[in-house]
Amino acid sequence: MAAAKLMDFDKALELFEPVLGFEVHVELNTNTKMFSDAPNPANEAFHAAEPNTLIAPVDLGLPGSLPVVNETAIRSSISLGLALGCSIAESSRFARKNYFYPDLGKNYQISQYDEPIAYDGSVEVELEDGTLITIPIERAHMEEDAGKLTHMGGATGRIQGAEYSLVDYNRAGVPLVEIVTNIIYGTEHRAPEVAKAYVQAIRDIVRGLGISEARLERGNLRCDANVSLRPRGTDKLGTRTETKNVNSMRSVERAVKYEIQRQAQILADGGTITQETRHWHEDTGTTSPGRPKSDADDYRYFPEPDLLPVEPAAELIEELRVALPEQPVARRRRLMTEWGFTDLEFQDVRNGGLLEVVEATIAAGAAPATARKWWTGEISRLANAQEKEATELISPENVAALQQLVDAGTLTDKLARQVLEGVIAGEGTPQEVVDARGLAVVSDDGALIAAIDEALAAQPDVMAKIKDGKVQAAGAVIGAVMKAMKGQADAARVRELILERAAQ
Repeated sequence: MAAAKLMDFDKALELFEPVLGFEVHVELNTNTKMFSDAPNPANEAFHAAEPNTLIAPVDLGLPGSLPVVNETAIRSSISLGLALGCSIAESSRFARKNYFYPDLGKNYQISQYDEPIAYDGSVEVELEDGTLITIPIERAHMEEDAGKLTHMGGATGRIQGAEYSLVDYNRAGVPLVEIVTNIIYGTEHRAPEVAKAYVQAIRDIVRGLGISEARLERGNLRCDANVSLRPRGTDKLGTRTETKNVNSMRSVERAVKYEIQRQAQILADGGTITQETRHWHEDTGTTSPGRPKSDADDYRYFPEPDLLPVEPAAELIEELRVALPEQPVARRRRLMTEWGFTDLEFQDVRNGGLLEVVEATIAAGAAPATARKWWTGEISRLANAQEKEATELISPENVAALQQLVDAGTLTDKLARQVLEGVIAGEGTPQEVVDARGLAVVSDDGALIAAIDEALAAQPDVMAKIKDGKVQAAGAVIGAVMKAMKGQADAARVRELILERAAQ
C-alpha cells in the first residue's frame, strides 16, 4: 500500500479545526470474569496461562449457560464513574450488541447501550506545561472483553496473508469499563498532546482506585481515538475515523497527529474521508484502513434477557464516593510541593509513569531526590535495555534499602550500581548482594594506608607537589588507590590520609 500524503501539521491547523473524541477500555482486575466464575488472574499469570484454560461455559457461549454479574466489577465501575465526575444511574441494564466476533463464542457482546451505569461527567487533564483542560465524559458503561486471535502462516502476523487463525478464549469475558467522551472542541495545535494527557489521566485515575493495572502495552488499557476535521469558519462536523487500540501514550499522540495530517491532505485535494476504523502501525507511525465504522443501529441492540437491571443502593454509592482517592491533578501538585521538585524534575517522574513507585520508595525511607534519581536514571536505563517496565526489575523497598547503604557509606554510587544489577539478576536483597559479592566500601585505615604507600611509591613526585600547596595533585593518588581496590576504597578517607601524610 502506497504511503499516504501528509499535509504539514501547522498548515493543516490553518485550514481545519480538529475535533476529537475518545473511547477508552479499562480491564478490571477482578478475581473472576464479568459473567462467569472463570479466573481472571493478574498480568503475569494471565499471559503465562496456556490458551483456553481460563474459561467457563459462559465464556464459550455454550448452550444452556447463563451469565451472572460480577459484584466487584459493578463496585469498580461505580467508583470509576464517580472519579470521572459522573452521575450514577439508579437503574442500568445490560444489552446484547450483535456483531460477529470470531473470538467471542456467543457472536454477540454483553454490553450497555442506552442505560449505562455512569453518565454526564468530566475529567480535568494537565498538559506538560501545567495547562488544565476539562474533557467532557458522556458515559462509562460495563461490558465484557473478547478473546484473541493469532494469525498463523503469514509474514506479518496479521490476518492478511495468514493461512489459518488460532482462537484463545482466555480473555473472553474479562470485565471492561468503556469510557466515552463527548465531542471535544478547541484543542487546536495541542490536539495530539491533549490525547496523550487524557489517556494518562484515565490511567492515573484507575490506578489510584486500584481497579486495574492499566498497562497499555499489556492491553489493560486501550484507547480508540476519533479524529475529524472541519474547515475553518464552518460549524458542520467532518467525517470521523477511529484509530483502534493504540497501545502507548506516545502512540496515542502520534496517531492523532498523523490522522490530522492525513485527513487534511485528502480534504485539501478535494477528496472525502471514509468513516472507518483504522489500525495504528507503531513501526511506521502510520494508520491503515480497518472496516467501515458501524453506527448503533447496525449492532441491533436489545436488552439482555438473561440479566436483571443493576440498581445500586444509595448507601453503596455514598460509601464508594467517600472512599475515592485524591484526584490525580491535585495529588501531583501536592507531591511536587512536598518533594521539592521543579516542574522539569516532576515531569520526568510523571511522564515516565513512575509516580507511584517513587512515592513508595520515599515511603520506604529514601529521600525524594535519590528516589527520583534511581527510577528515572539507572533503573529506567536497564528497563529500556530489557524492554520491560521499571517496576518489573526491582521493588521500591529494595531501591530504598540500596540508597540507605549509600547514605551509610557502605557503598559508593558506582558500587551501588553493581549491587542494583545483582538485585535485578535475582541474587537477593541489596545487603545480600553486598555480602555475596564483597562490594562494601573499604574504610579500614590500615588497608587504605597500604594502598596509598604503593601509589606514592609509583608516583614519588606527587607528595612534594602536595606539600608545596598543590593539593589537587592528590587526585592522582586517589585514582590509583581506587583502581587498586576496584572502586571499593572510601575516597573521602583516602584524601584525608594523603593530606595527613603531607602535613607530617
